[in-house]
Amino acid sequence: MATPSEKLADSLQVLKALQNEGATAIRSADLSRAHRERLVRNGFLQEVMKGWYIPARPDRSAGDSTAWYTSYWDFCAAYLEHRFGDRWCLSPDRSLALHVGNRTVPQQLLVHTPQGGNKPTRLPHGTSLFDVRYALPDQKTVVAMDGLRLFSLPSALVACGAGYFEQRATDARAALAMVRDASDVLSVLLEGGHSTVAGRLAGAFRNIGREKIADEIVKTMKHVGYDVRERDPFSQKPALTLPTRESSPYASRLRIMWEAMREPVIEIFPAAPGLPSDIAAYMKRVEEVYVTDAYHSLSIEGYRVSAELIERVRSGDWNPDKDEQDREKRNALAARGYYDAFLSVSQSVAKVLKGENAGAVAGDDHGDWYRALWGPGVEAGIVTATDLAGYRNAPVFIRRSMHTPPPREAVRDTMPLLFELLADEPESAVRVVLGHFVFVYIHPYLDGNGRMGRFLMNVMLASGGYPWTVIPVERRNDYMAALEAASVEGNIEHFAAFLAQLITDTIEGKPGARVPRR
Repeated sequence: MATPSEKLADSLQVLKALQNEGATAIRSADLSRAHRERLVRNGFLQEVMKGWYIPARPDRSAGDSTAWYTSYWDFCAAYLEHRFGDRWCLSPDRSLALHVGNRTVPQQLLVHTPQGGNKPTRLPHGTSLFDVRYALPDQKTVVAMDGLRLFSLPSALVACGAGYFEQRATDARAALAMVRDASDVLSVLLEGGHSTVAGRLAGAFRNIGREKIADEIVKTMKHVGYDVRERDPFSQKPALTLPTRESSPYASRLRIMWEAMREPVIEIFPAAPGLPSDIAAYMKRVEEVYVTDAYHSLSIEGYRVSAELIERVRSGDWNPDKDEQDREKRNALAARGYYDAFLSVSQSVAKVLKGENAGAVAGDDHGDWYRALWGPGVEAGIVTATDLAGYRNAPVFIRRSMHTPPPREAVRDTMPLLFELLADEPESAVRVVLGHFVFVYIHPYLDGNGRMGRFLMNVMLASGGYPWTVIPVERRNDYMAALEAASVEGNIEHFAAFLAQLITDTIEGKPGARVPRR
């Protein structure tokens, strides 16, 4: 007779076979009752709604939303196809967001379908689907993306309401920037006789500097007899002009986010002290803060380290192999990697203090920081050398976050742009706040992004003469909530205010982060 562990192993094999076929949304009919109940009982399946499940991790804590947010889009694609076949598509607003790479999980996903019941379907963690009974757009204007059915980019721009341009200005401008020629938009406008929308889109294109497209829309619509009155639907005109040859919507969106977030940061942040005259004294303070910084930065990431371990690692008195506990070995290796990376980052700080461009220094040196961070893991055989080859080659998800980082191919477009923006940015406060935020927003590595983001922040702090600043583990929840608000809502004010307070306290010498002695 099979033991419980053997039965569970059999059930896991069945689940693995489903996942190998690409299944994320698991229906009751996909598994026998015995397999399903066993997997749910042991935490390997999580119920989404009656008859529908997603794979999960048995070690997740109660209320952990990570499995759901990770599975969200794939689940919705499978569920909607099962329920409506090909007779559905997402709303124009959500279609535009996905076209420009914004895969943030919405509180409510609006679905257009002739079979809609005009009522919500409740989903985990306060999310829901709302199927609205709408006639579908012409099939030639519906496109598929990762199993999701969307309005095409031109048809979504025509179909979205005027309020979208104010409420979702970043996504709207990024979507407009993807249009290379007026013809695609004009075909939809002319077919539907959308004279009012034509005036709105002409004003929107002119707002982002696409004068030729705006003129073409107005001239063509008027030529065939429509009375077009151009109106800018945005509340503000951006200072930047987007490159006309930018091929990546992720890069366009990053430029727009940066420009939109600059002024709020400048208003909130304390004035920069300026580069110090005594570089040696600044570097001495950086060295003195190392133990505190390492303790808090590693603790934020879930490592269990002590001041004693950190100091032992710094002095060279460490041997991760002497402890047979894998967890303790992992903590010791992380501490050693942090020390090596801290030394590398300190060298970058010294360059910045001598007047080198902070964005250029970070762009040149951040690969060295990352290799130092994980070098001990490679030597111990825990991390493979290929993991240090560069940016990630797989999707990555942030624990408990509704924000989905850009896909791996977009990382290659956005990371060089981040360092270009940092190099060109005249305000050190903006370099500090947006440097950290955008780095973790992109999440260019499979692991270590938080530590790397804080290293980048401190290099940018040095560029304004601000002191090295520690983010205390006791403020982790505030820290993560501020980053989440910036990533999901576009609200950078909370994160800027959070960092500004920590930096002000550091400048004023107020009691800050401490390291408990054990």
